[in-house]
Amino acid sequence: MPIYLCKPRSPWRRGTNENTNRLLRQYLPKGADLRTFSQTDLDAIAQELNHRPRKIHGYRTPAEVYAGLLNSGDALTA
Repeated sequence: MPIYLCKPRSPWRRGTNENTNRLLRQYLPKGADLRTFSQTDLDAIAQELNHRPRKIHGYRTPAEVYAGLLNSGDALTA
């Protein structure tokens, strides 16, 4: 399977990654010690982000898009 890596210091090549980092900063300040957060706290943040509508998905949530892929015949199977 081919693997694609972006060049360091080139954030315009990692749009989804940079956007997700921006969303995470609403919950986790830059430089925050993650050891101070419980697994329950981190799971709650993930739950909120996965159920937040995104413009890129036609204002559907990532969870809805994922469920749609699983229910269509297009999902990869192993």
